[in-house]
Amino acid sequence: MSSVTDKIAARLPKIVGDRGERPPVVAAVRLHGVITPTPTPVARNSISLQNLETALTRAFDHDRLVAVALLINSPGGAPTQSALVAERIRELAAKKKVPVLAFCEDLAASGGYWLACAGDEIYAHGTSMVGSIGVVSAGFGLNGLIAKYGVERRVYTAGANKVRLDPFQPEKPEDVEWLKGLHLQLHGQFIDWVKERRGGKLTATDDELFTGEVWTGVKALELGLVDGLGTVRSVVAERFPDAEISIAEPKKNLLAKLGLSGATTRSGDFVLDGLAALEERARWSRFGL
Repeated sequence: MSSVTDKIAARLPKIVGDRGERPPVVAAVRLHGVITPTPTPVARNSISLQNLETALTRAFDHDRLVAVALLINSPGGAPTQSALVAERIRELAAKKKVPVLAFCEDLAASGGYWLACAGDEIYAHGTSMVGSIGVVSAGFGLNGLIAKYGVERRVYTAGANKVRLDPFQPEKPEDVEWLKGLHLQLHGQFIDWVKERRGGKLTATDDELFTGEVWTGVKALELGLVDGLGTVRSVVAERFPDAEISIAEPKKNLLAKLGLSGATTRSGDFVLDGLAALEERARWSRFGL
């Protein structure tokens, strides 16, 4: 019996030692999809602070954390959600005092690039599409459609500007001018964010950078929009050779685990949901994806 005990005792220091030598971790968070607080029922992925909160918290709470990687593949979307997610990332990075590395995959455009700027360093593949620092709104005018089928739109308001750009009513020039003014305000905030985060790294003029143009990763590097070319694995292997990459996934509720979204669509919403799906598809298509 003593010999068996001795063998077990001899192994204990090695077991404890192995556990104490676990490698450091780079926690990776996927930011994939259109940025929106209200995804359509057909959307595979979407980005919002609500969707990402648990994943971000898990990533920054890792006990062997040396860095956090953001894996970005997004054509953009809602500016407020872009800002909320980016601000949350910076808040957690400051609290945990770890660097954040952003990786532009196929696409980091518009709000997708806003998210990338939450990183202390930004990397892209040479073929990635990066930039589109601008603001866009798009929709459908359905007033002709409902007129064709003899449907009358009735809207009652208190306040002259309560309803603007109603897709079921003819477009008004004054509403378009209002929307353009709103775009200019949001564009200015986007520009300020990029300048705050990229600072002296930008090598081109405002007239070159902030037109809404999109570039390959190679060109983005020349313009100072990214810090280098590479993938999450190649960069982590170079920067943190002893680290392992751990994907931080958000917690899923029971319906999601069963493959059910829990979303129900009323019959009257089918047209609007279909149009929303087309608009989401258009966000990717404008970049050839």
